[in-house]
Amino acid sequence: MTAPGDGAQALDHDTATDPAGTGTPAGQARARQPRPSGAAVRFDADEPVTVVLVRHGQTTMTVSRGYSGSSEPGPPLDEHGRAQAEAAAALVHRVGRDLWGDIAYPTELVASPMVRTQQTGGIIAERLSLAVRTDAAFQEANFGDWQGLTAEEIEERWPGQLEPWHTSGRLRPPGGGESIEDVGVRLRAGLESLRTGGPRTVVVVSHAVAIRAALGVTMGADPGTWSQLRVAPASVSIIRLYADKRDEIAVAGAPSEGWGGA
Repeated sequence: MTAPGDGAQALDHDTATDPAGTGTPAGQARARQPRPSGAAVRFDADEPVTVVLVRHGQTTMTVSRGYSGSSEPGPPLDEHGRAQAEAAAALVHRVGRDLWGDIAYPTELVASPMVRTQQTGGIIAERLSLAVRTDAAFQEANFGDWQGLTAEEIEERWPGQLEPWHTSGRLRPPGGGESIEDVGVRLRAGLESLRTGGPRTVVVVSHAVAIRAALGVTMGADPGTWSQLRVAPASVSIIRLYADKRDEIAVAGAPSEGWGGA
């Protein structure tokens, strides 16, 4: 058996179960394209749960670079953040249509309970004609006593702690904060809750540290490396969760601005 790569193609679920494209539910519902070149290697016809992770749009705290975590509802989107959320909604609306055609169009929408993610989720919900379900598993890290402070302010008050919080992934901020590893445990549980329920595409509106954690646990990478992932405001990342847990990261941190509407 040859592993699929640039010169070979992985087994496609619909063509494998129904080569003519008719006669089975898979064939009758055929809309997705075959697995593209460069996709994660698989030798079966299993269909995954696809999770489209969207970071919220910009807030005043995004601009000030303050650590805005889950201990407070947080600031709302600013004017530019709303425009970013609109751009993210337009990009997500293209999933399964003219972008990422092997992925089904979203049928479920989840958002963190924070104000900025609820607002971003509401804008996406309107575009996709879906209701928003709230799940605290996808909320931002709890920064404890660092809440609302900039990196410079944290370094001044707790010298030498902020860098290892990012680079070791295991240091907890004072005042009951979460380590990056802690966030990963929570995000893993959230993703596992989505893995059940059958193949579908779920949009999850979340936060920078949380999305990095979701990508990190999917890859099985050390928590100290997760901060090396770029997750800009309103960016889109895509994870595909398979029953055998050989999961795939299809997209990491794609910016939504500049794609254009569809």
